Amino acid sequence: MNLGKKTGLTIALVFVCMALMLVPLGSAAAAGEELITPDAPGSTADQSFLDDELNKYNKNQDVWFMLMMVAFLMLFIRKFEWGVALGTLLVTAGSFITYMAINEFYYGASWNQDLMLMGVICAITVVIAIGVFLGTIKMWQYLLAGVLFAPVFVALEYFLFTVMDATDPGGSMLVHMCAAYFGLGVALAVREKRAFDEPMYTTTHSVSFVWLASMLLWMLWPSFVTALLPSDQVTWGMITCYMAGLGSIITTYLICQIVQKKVNPLIYTYAMLAGPVAIGSPLLSVNQWGALVVGLVAGAISALSFIYLQPRLCKFLGVLDVMGVHNLHGVAGWIGALSIVVITGTFTNAIAAVGTMVITLVGGLIAGIIIRATRGKIPDEDLFSDDADFIKTEAPPEQTLPREVIMGTEGSQKTA
Repeated sequence: MNLGKKTGLTIALVFVCMALMLVPLGSAAAAGEELITPDAPGSTADQSFLDDELNKYNKNQDVWFMLMMVAFLMLFIRKFEWGVALGTLLVTAGSFITYMAINEFYYGASWNQDLMLMGVICAITVVIAIGVFLGTIKMWQYLLAGVLFAPVFVALEYFLFTVMDATDPGGSMLVHMCAAYFGLGVALAVREKRAFDEPMYTTTHSVSFVWLASMLLWMLWPSFVTALLPSDQVTWGMITCYMAGLGSIITTYLICQIVQKKVNPLIYTYAMLAGPVAIGSPLLSVNQWGALVVGLVAGAISALSFIYLQPRLCKFLGVLDVMGVHNLHGVAGWIGALSIVVITGTFTNAIAAVGTMVITLVGGLIAGIIIRATRGKIPDEDLFSDDADFIKTEAPPEQTLPREVIMGTEGSQKTA
């Protein structure tokens, strides 16, 4: 297939998705009665409270599990697999503890399931964010990055839901746009140009971890987007989340086949999650078919962003988005936020999305300046490598035996 045909098919697919988006989202928004799950016969107020607490406990566990899976999603760089795992744990600890401390000591909040959920949501957001500058800072600085991120997340939470009253029940802006632009802000301040020279070799083993993480994250995503919803809205949130996810599975595959003729696993495993990312804002504002269209559009545009936008944006900014965070979380976050504008005809979410980008970019720049000032020099061999951080007991690489050892004196192969 020549370039002209590829481009034509790609543009046609995107336009079809965009046209579909205008039809079901405006006319088939989820009806209020569809969101109601009736109480079980004989339930009491006390029993309902206990059931709600148990449900939130399970959601807490799911989101913590998803947080660890995000680490596996970034585990493909052969020289930095253990570094990704440790960096994730350190940034999680720093952000969660700082977020909880701010809410307890500044806002006077009590520890409960809701606050715990917001704490882990803060942590998973910054775990996504470090994917932008992963491997370009010292290991202890991931802990610092977590501490510096928590106040930015608190400020954004206040802006979105207190100042703007934005529609974002599943976190398209609060989590995904926040992660993308905070990470870019840090990267812009650190400005590690050598990242462009890193080949980032992978292995089948390391990429298999990425496949596993992506599929498990896709499966668990409804727990994330419905974590703080009242129980009578959880079922509808699950339906729309899965439908959006199915949409992005389809269009991501089509884009890979049309543009590159084969599937690049490091594009597909990321962009297939664009539907669940984008459905965060319109989670309760669309019906099942509207959610499918959101996913179709998000998957197509995210995959195209990995292929076309990534090199151009990184060249323009002068920094490398190591994991392509902006192509998934930034782009799909915009799609989710702006879909509410299409559905409701109001511009609150558009203004909130712009505000999100500004707040988190500035916050990331400030954090990045602090990280750069405390980083010192990193030798070339320590970039995207965890050799300096771990005691390793791996066997040395196998040495190639000389030909005369393998072959007999007359050229026949020796046998044991």
